[in-house]
Amino acid sequence: MATINVYECYYKADFVANGVQRNGALVMLISDSENGMIRYEAAVSFFPHRSEDDFSVSYDAYLNKILYEAKGRRSKKREEQLISELRQHIDELANKEGGKVFWDHPLREERRG
Repeated sequence: MATINVYECYYKADFVANGVQRNGALVMLISDSENGMIRYEAAVSFFPHRSEDDFSVSYDAYLNKILYEAKGRRSKKREEQLISELRQHIDELANKEGGKVFWDHPLREERRG
């Protein structure tokens, strides 16, 4: 099994989970391939971010959604399409739970794998 974060970026956020205020969000597009199958998942993990250097991601406020699953392998074209739609999917997940990602306030530069 090969699991990689095709895209990840930390953003300012607003979310309360388990009685704890979360001020940061790690947004990810995750690729998982095994036995000739490929799956892409949109995911966000809200974390406390209590100071400028606090990037301790807690996974008790983790939301995810499968975007694509089929026979095949990774595709750069498909990944670019999924990244272009990622904000919409993350907003949908966050809104359902009362959270918000502030897309105009990244906490670090994005990384692509």
